[in-house]
Amino acid sequence: MTFSFKKIAPHLVVVLIFIITALLYFSPVLSGKKMFQSDIQQYRGMAKEQMDFRAATGEEPYWTDAAFGGMPTYQLGAKYPFNWIKSLDLRIRFLPRPADYLFLYFVGFYVLLLVLKLDWKYAGLGALAFGFSSYLIIILGVGHNAKAHAIAYMPLVLSGILLTFRKKYIWGFILTTVAMALEIVANHVQMTYYLMLLVLVLGVAYLIDAFRKNELPHFFKSVGVLVLAVVLAIGTNAASLMATSEYSAFSTRGKSDLTINPDGTPKTDVGGLDKEYINQYSYGISETLDLFIAGLYGGSNSEPYDKDSAFTQFLLQQGVPPAQVESIFGQFGLYYWGSQPGVSGPAYLGAVVVFLFVLGIFMVKGRLKWWLLGGTILSLLLSFGSNLSWFTDLWIDYFPLYNKFRAVTSIQVIAELCVPVLAVFGLYKILQKTEAKEDKLKALKWTTGITGGLSLIILLFNGSLFSFAGGNDAYYIQNFGMDFISAVKEDRKSLLVNDTLKTLILVLIAAGLIWFYIKQIVSEIQVILVMAILIVFDLVQVDRRYVNTENFMAARLVEQPFQASEADKQILQDTSRYRVFEQRIGLNGARTSYFHNSIGGYHGAKPARLQELAEFYLYQGNIQPLNLLNVKYIISQDEEGAEQVQQNPQANGNVWFVQNVKVVPDADAEILALDSLNTLQTAVIQERYANELTRNIFPQDSTDNISLVEHQPNYLKYQSSAQEAKLAVFSEVYYPDGWNVYIDGEPSTYFKADYILRAMMVPEGEHTIEFKFEPQVVKTGSTISLASNILLLVIILGGVFFTYRKLNSAKTE
Repeated sequence: MTFSFKKIAPHLVVVLIFIITALLYFSPVLSGKKMFQSDIQQYRGMAKEQMDFRAATGEEPYWTDAAFGGMPTYQLGAKYPFNWIKSLDLRIRFLPRPADYLFLYFVGFYVLLLVLKLDWKYAGLGALAFGFSSYLIIILGVGHNAKAHAIAYMPLVLSGILLTFRKKYIWGFILTTVAMALEIVANHVQMTYYLMLLVLVLGVAYLIDAFRKNELPHFFKSVGVLVLAVVLAIGTNAASLMATSEYSAFSTRGKSDLTINPDGTPKTDVGGLDKEYINQYSYGISETLDLFIAGLYGGSNSEPYDKDSAFTQFLLQQGVPPAQVESIFGQFGLYYWGSQPGVSGPAYLGAVVVFLFVLGIFMVKGRLKWWLLGGTILSLLLSFGSNLSWFTDLWIDYFPLYNKFRAVTSIQVIAELCVPVLAVFGLYKILQKTEAKEDKLKALKWTTGITGGLSLIILLFNGSLFSFAGGNDAYYIQNFGMDFISAVKEDRKSLLVNDTLKTLILVLIAAGLIWFYIKQIVSEIQVILVMAILIVFDLVQVDRRYVNTENFMAARLVEQPFQASEADKQILQDTSRYRVFEQRIGLNGARTSYFHNSIGGYHGAKPARLQELAEFYLYQGNIQPLNLLNVKYIISQDEEGAEQVQQNPQANGNVWFVQNVKVVPDADAEILALDSLNTLQTAVIQERYANELTRNIFPQDSTDNISLVEHQPNYLKYQSSAQEAKLAVFSEVYYPDGWNVYIDGEPSTYFKADYILRAMMVPEGEHTIEFKFEPQVVKTGSTISLASNILLLVIILGGVFFTYRKLNSAKTE
């Protein structure tokens, strides 16, 4: 076996095609434009303070004051020492965003199909089918970059696993380690968790196959190799994983200290997310058909409208000026009528791809088919959520960590991966001379009957099969009348009919093409080429409805997603340290964080205590959380919608001495005690911290004072003066895993007070108190990462050396 440029030339050409295709689809990046992504806009708001501090000092703060009253930046793009895998990831993603993610989709899937021993032509076709599947494009449009990033590396992880099971232990280990490390770097735990579920399905299929073939020793050896690979991959990412795990316990994904709800009833879910929240986005069972027919359930909440549509004509008949018609469409989520609260587009796999997938079920044999089919079925069943509650509840209640994730429809990424693989193998099998002609014709007949027949039934009987009624239609009828929704329903039906007709035509063309091949009228390469054209045409045509050049704008506007309002400018004149609450946004938006220290933000894992305080008080109209967290300014709106700034006279300030302490037994009593309490005078602490106190009453002295004199995200400095020891309460979120306190340079201790804040005993006299964020988890994790990276590098070099020796030995034989 020798190196041959002729052998690698086709792969180089394919990779070049992937680069060109990714850049052409996102062509505005070539002129310097950037995609406007709503989630990334929110991220920029959350991370601005962190990025500004990094730019100004060259240091990593690991803490931000700008969001949720204060939180670690571990999930906000924090950078860790010795993160060599992240450097590798950045080099692989050399194209401008989001073309880089599309390129990753292509390359990862291409490698997977090559590892599965498919020819480069089939692998290239499969990569295009995977990369252009609508869900993978749509998540880029809305800014789910981390999700796209993690999905893109899934095929590479599977490639390493499959190599190992094929007894390529060294390179299987290396590829699995590197790919899994890259998967973890993507930092989307939910997607990685779903990948694990698919790997379990694959493992079961291979275990059964090994048992039948009496190869159990090889199976368990492979599993051992893969376990070591995953452990090493985890080690290379130790800092980020350990930090994230530490924060998780502090967040809404962790176990709550409370055993009661705001209404006093017992709390049933004290760990993980509640079932209603998990199942909020549940896929309708019949909605599964939009994997095959894009517009079956109305596409999306922002489905592009047709100027000749029934709803357009209705608006014009009502006297709406033509110039206003398009803007009215943007105000309503009209066309989507599925089970979910809303979607950005269908998870469309492609008519031809699904046709070939069904063909693969008939043509492909053995473990490959069963793990791909098993993964597809499992992902679809779990995506139904509350629409198949008995099955979903089993997983939420009994499967480890499943209750940590919401939006169950996301698990369809497994189907997005499995279906194109089996589809390409279906095409491959039917184009091979080794398969019997009778078997091919039988498989083609059944596949065409199933897919074409289903399309024809929907086309002919859609009026009796579907109601075209959406969840919000009653609201539209009540406010706008029956004619309004009748026009919308007519358009929903029209969208279904048009896309079903397109699907039927594509199915018949694909079936006819294969029939021509079986009859030896066209060649294998001609079939592959035409199939590739059909697949790309079909998928891109749907993708363009939701992600196109209109998603791009000038780079400056993307990099500065929020513009300061007059209210912001007014507040920013105050250069002291305080927090801001924007009522219109509440706790679920990062616009405020872009300009101010905010108690709101945008993240899937909020600090749990802040969320609980909001549920117990803020959402009930009690501003106690605002006072505790030193919310000095509130941005509200008057009756006409104009912004106005209100100063909160009850804000407690940055730090204060209290006169009294109320000791309570547990977290329930602590949060309840805050109701109507004057927290400037009295602090509430739990019994477990009572030994930190010298007494419970602290006489007031007018000469005593404590104040904040210096602040950075990761550093706070106070000056205190007191005639005797006092209890100080700091308007800072209690987070003991990293925040250390020093009095006159000597380490001291602090504890939790008022459910969410820090408190400490301050000795008499004049003192300097400093809080420094010094997370040990980053130091420990970075050391583990360094050792793991060095070990991985040694193993890679050893693998290269071993392969080189093997090649030389083969030459001399």
